[in-house]
Amino acid sequence: MSLLDLSEQEILRRESLKEMQAMGIDPYPAAEYVVTDYSTNIKSEFSDDAPRKEVSVAGRIMSRRIMGKASFLELQDSKGRIQVYISRDDLCPDENKDMYNVVFKKLLDIGDFIGIDGYVFRTQMGEISVHAAKMTVLGKSLRPLPIVKYKDGVAYDKFEDPELRYRQRYVDLLVNDGIKEKFLKRATIIRTLRSILDESGYTEVETPILQSIAGGATARPFITHFNALDQDMYMRIATELYLKRLIVGGFEGVYEIGKNFRNEGMDRTHNPEFTCIELYVQYKDYNWMMDFTEKMLERICIAVNGKPEVKVGDNVISYKAPFPRVPILDAIKEKSGFDCEGKSEEEIREFCKSKGMDVDETMGRGKLIDELFGEFAEGSYIQPTFIIDYPVEMSPLTKMHRSKAGLTERFELMVNGKELANAYSELNDPLDQEQRFVDQMKLADKGDDEAMVIDQDFLRALQYGMPPTSGIGMGIDRLVMVMTGELAIQEVLLFPQMKPEKVQTKDPVSKYTALGIAEEWVPVIQKAGVLTVEQMKEVNPNKFQQDICGLNKKFNLGLSNPTKEEVAEWISKI
Repeated sequence: MSLLDLSEQEILRRESLKEMQAMGIDPYPAAEYVVTDYSTNIKSEFSDDAPRKEVSVAGRIMSRRIMGKASFLELQDSKGRIQVYISRDDLCPDENKDMYNVVFKKLLDIGDFIGIDGYVFRTQMGEISVHAAKMTVLGKSLRPLPIVKYKDGVAYDKFEDPELRYRQRYVDLLVNDGIKEKFLKRATIIRTLRSILDESGYTEVETPILQSIAGGATARPFITHFNALDQDMYMRIATELYLKRLIVGGFEGVYEIGKNFRNEGMDRTHNPEFTCIELYVQYKDYNWMMDFTEKMLERICIAVNGKPEVKVGDNVISYKAPFPRVPILDAIKEKSGFDCEGKSEEEIREFCKSKGMDVDETMGRGKLIDELFGEFAEGSYIQPTFIIDYPVEMSPLTKMHRSKAGLTERFELMVNGKELANAYSELNDPLDQEQRFVDQMKLADKGDDEAMVIDQDFLRALQYGMPPTSGIGMGIDRLVMVMTGELAIQEVLLFPQMKPEKVQTKDPVSKYTALGIAEEWVPVIQKAGVLTVEQMKEVNPNKFQQDICGLNKKFNLGLSNPTKEEVAEWISKI
């Protein structure tokens, strides 16, 4: 990176770095720094009556107040923040005061890492603090942090642009309150979920992410090429078919918490890479799974929030079991006035078109019903609700309903107007499953690029026999959203997928040199804001000459300044 690409603060920080090194201080030491205490336990354990406690703490400088021979700084460690008091004479008891006068006062900046050895005390203002006896430089920050400043109750320089926050999550975590806590809650959710499943006696497993067939869901996969076998492979869209193979193999219950990938759109509730939990348990059905799910979610909510309710936007969502259970066709009829029962594919399509919905001939009866539910009903289910008994056309991996012809034993759990989980009494009839796959291929032939492909090995596994089984898939990211009150999936992903970062277009050096400009002047010209040759047409030659000569002087580049006439000649050649 050229010096001219840096801001003034970045240049100053690099100069401080060099000065430290010249003083014999390693700004990036390799040796372990032993931390004995954290900000949180120092504050919680302090007692005015207790003997003096020696501590060793480390973290970032987040603010400081220099007052001559004594100073205060705020140190941020992994748990929180604590005040540190630094006295020149305590830090430098001998004649050499450079560690305070030079290093601390002049060469350290906000964002730098330091270690402090000292003792805990309470200041005259009543704040529990650390009195420094020794300071160790642990890491120099070369970019300034966007520190929020407050004046008259108004915040300035806030780091709140969503795109910047998601793209630079490391900064977001440092300077914005509550962000780190949100991801600690995510960890609590996953830990509690795993504990529930382990306590139930189910086994956590891992299945392939790279698959020869993208099965287990209706979704568009990411495709890559496996050179060793010279064949296309797919990033998995679901773990279902592999987990069912393990039920065939004799496991009582198996689950996997892992990444799935779907080559579809991005919005406030979708990310192409997402975390999912899938669970399969033998000798159970979808009624048992509903009972298990609602109890599990209630326990998770209490673990995260201390109670079975959480505020999401304007709604207070209660996870107190039991949840309502509504057949999908009844939901559509109630919300749209249209009864899908007994209606043909064409009749449903005509109704959709009459309502201005974007449907086409590639969509089968199941897809049309799914579109109807999404259009009229889905968003209205704010409180946790099981939508049950889906038509067979929508459920190629689901067992036929035991008492309702044409329907399957399937439910989707709706929370805050969005699907959170999908579950079945799993289809274990290999002949029925094969026919369902054939029907899906007919949809693919019509142009449905999300239709399932026949997985012959999975059919072979079913032919060896799979016991009655219930299974569920639940999106972890959406679960975190509804458990923490977030409305955008990007808020609960540490590093959400982003569009490529916009960069300013710059002309290559050759376009400038073609005008007679010396190569070493090109970075100076671009630093002055003229990033393309075309932009030079608009500049005033005299002012432009002054600007670039000023930069030459400011940055001590030592270049031979062009005359006004030379600059005018450059521009005349464009």
